[in-house]
Amino acid sequence: MHTSEYTKYRPILRRDLDSLPQMRRLDADTQLAMKTVSAVLPFRTNAYVVNELIDWDDIPDDPMFQLTFPQRGMLEDADFERIAGLVRKDTPSRELFAPAHAIRKRMNPHPAGQMQHNVPRYRGIPLPGMQHKYRDTVLFFPSQGQTCHAYCTYCFRWAQFVGDNEMKFSARETELFHAYLKEHEEVSDVLFTGGDPLVMKTRHLREYVEPLLGPDFEHIRHIRIGTKALSYWPFRFTLGEDAEDLLRLIEEVRDAGRLPAIMAHFSHPVELSTPVVEEAIRRLQDAGAVIRTQAPLIRHVNDSSTIWADMWTDQTALGLVPYYMFVERDTGPKDYFEVPLARALRIFKRAYRKVSGLTRTMRGPSMSATPGKVQLLDTLEIRGEKYFQLMMLRGRNPEWAGKSFLARYDEEATWLDHLDPAFNKPSFFWEREMKVMPRRQAIQTELRMGPAPRAS
Repeated sequence: MHTSEYTKYRPILRRDLDSLPQMRRLDADTQLAMKTVSAVLPFRTNAYVVNELIDWDDIPDDPMFQLTFPQRGMLEDADFERIAGLVRKDTPSRELFAPAHAIRKRMNPHPAGQMQHNVPRYRGIPLPGMQHKYRDTVLFFPSQGQTCHAYCTYCFRWAQFVGDNEMKFSARETELFHAYLKEHEEVSDVLFTGGDPLVMKTRHLREYVEPLLGPDFEHIRHIRIGTKALSYWPFRFTLGEDAEDLLRLIEEVRDAGRLPAIMAHFSHPVELSTPVVEEAIRRLQDAGAVIRTQAPLIRHVNDSSTIWADMWTDQTALGLVPYYMFVERDTGPKDYFEVPLARALRIFKRAYRKVSGLTRTMRGPSMSATPGKVQLLDTLEIRGEKYFQLMMLRGRNPEWAGKSFLARYDEEATWLDHLDPAFNKPSFFWEREMKVMPRRQAIQTELRMGPAPRAS
């Protein structure tokens, strides 16, 4: 790899597929499948991913190819044939939008109550570019960060990237963001997310971060940045003045007594294998950042205990902190990528047993579900019946955290709402409170802030 080849980021989009040299190695049916699926679901990559991370001699099985290029199985047969028929006719993109949008709306674009429960309000004003699910943590979606250096085919935030404002979370109002945080002193953690906030210039990121380092925000202790840039464009941290400015900003966060935390997404060991990613990691660490790693368990990409054990071991050797193995969310092309919970647990436990104690900082398999973050701990047998043992790691009600519970064992279940409570109980412990929670939160907000302003 010669760094000079990648001095400037240039995206490779759907319209560029025909001009990609590697496409000539693929048969006509595979090329049609790519163009069809990418008319419905987002596709974006770049030369670093294409040239350095994908083994084109191992197509279609190469995990990074599966991770970043559209696959036939990501659409149901009827939907695929409908869109493929239009693609064969060279239908213009604007005429593909309506039938593609109809398919997207059936794919649960905002899972886990993101629209219904997570959007906070500031004095009666909804803040659609923020999420406040857990008491101490606020997620912020800066409008300039609503894309990525490359898209993961499994991405649970795919709806951010399809060119439909109806499906987006994003925010332009820095004033409301800071005003909300100033009045919520229970918040200690701010997570900048997207998309990927590191696609934007550092000067824009500064507008959000720098005020949080002042005396009005002493309750903000941790500045987190959720990013896949280390995997897909590590040059963000190594090339040019903007890379230097980003590292200076991280140093400023550290020097202000806050913890700069990079929440890095690594899905496969190959993403850690190039010299430039090692350099990027070292530079971030030298600037004071702590780098934690996370990814979902993804069929066709990393559904192997050996892959996870190797990845966690490599991460620890580089000074990274393995954090979460997630369960693929119930959104988008989930049928293609999801792994049953029972198998996910077996993969996690086998990987866990293969690594040293220093590496055993990760938690999983974990579901970011509507009531909270739920970890699958084990399977138990009681009086001849099998059960899943689970624990609520984080809950919408902070009192739920750490509470364990049992669900009936189901070999085919892939998500929390596929499970039934143990011992024929009518519901799980959180369900009754979840039904009244939105109204209760609205009342509490009105009592604390006063009623929403009325239109004159």
